[in-house]
Amino acid sequence: MDIKNVNAPVSTTTIDKNLVDAPTDNIYEAIAIMSKRATQINTEIKKELLEKLDEFATYNDSLDEIFENKEQIEVSKFYEKLPKPHSLAVQEWLDDKVYYRDTKSDNA
Repeated sequence: MDIKNVNAPVSTTTIDKNLVDAPTDNIYEAIAIMSKRATQINTEIKKELLEKLDEFATYNDSLDEIFENKEQIEVSKFYEKLPKPHSLAVQEWLDDKVYYRDTKSDNA
């Protein structure tokens, strides 16, 4: 997932309920799908952030020296400015980029 090229809003916006539940005809099912996708996005972002911050880690036993790494601060600020995972998930849902399937109809 390329989180740099996302047009999801950073702040809270109002979305028409009919747009959200249109693919499933059930608002609760749509919200559940978006919630699961938001969890996936959050896991991906957290993993990516930890990998980048791990590059700056120093493994000293001494607590006397604490270094402020400007690159590390910039990476952290970049991730703080990103839209939240739930906002990204809603935008993906509205753009029809989320794959889901109805398991009730698959088993019938």
